[in-house]
Amino acid sequence: MALDSSAVEKIAHLARLNIDDKDVPEYARNLSNILAFVEQLDAVDCSGVLPMAHPLDTTQRLREDAATEPNLRDKFQAQAPKVEAGLYLVPKVIE
Repeated sequence: MALDSSAVEKIAHLARLNIDDKDVPEYARNLSNILAFVEQLDAVDCSGVLPMAHPLDTTQRLREDAATEPNLRDKFQAQAPKVEAGLYLVPKVIE
């Protein structure tokens, strides 16, 4: 699919891009090349290919979901200006 200058100008207007008139033919050529490549990819028969998230057949190593730091909430809340029921109290900033 080849784009002409008017199509490039319309795309630039819709995208709110300011393109110089002297650059329009180069944009048309580049965008046409991109669209031709997409058409080439679309022509490939992928009917027997299963979708996958990663090209390698591997699984991610997961670590055990365990706490690695001690619970120091009481120590930190002892330093806070206002605490109630385990929560930090802060001044209201939005009416």
